[in-house]
Amino acid sequence: MPKFDDRGLLSAVVVDAHSKDVLMVAFMDREALDLTLETREAHFHSRSRGRLWKKGESSGNVLKVQEILVDCDQDAVVLECIPAGPTCHTGATSCFYRVVDGRTLQPVKT
Repeated sequence: MPKFDDRGLLSAVVVDAHSKDVLMVAFMDREALDLTLETREAHFHSRSRGRLWKKGESSGNVLKVQEILVDCDQDAVVLECIPAGPTCHTGATSCFYRVVDGRTLQPVKT
């Protein structure tokens, strides 16, 4: 099982189950992991709000979890998911839609 840090959290990287594109990065606590395993929909721990949240709880853009992988140190997970819509709160498919180019951010070239 994954090992949570001293704050009870672990890093969670979400990738598209088909394309393997990175969609987002968030944190999970035990409750979020347990609910994700139970419902097969991604749940996370919001550090800023200090509470559990289900991805898509307000937008409807849930993440259907296909598989959960844990790294060799057991302190991070990868969630392979099928997104029901844009993953980013900005409406972008992925939260990673910009490239650091020197001192500016540029859109990802598609």
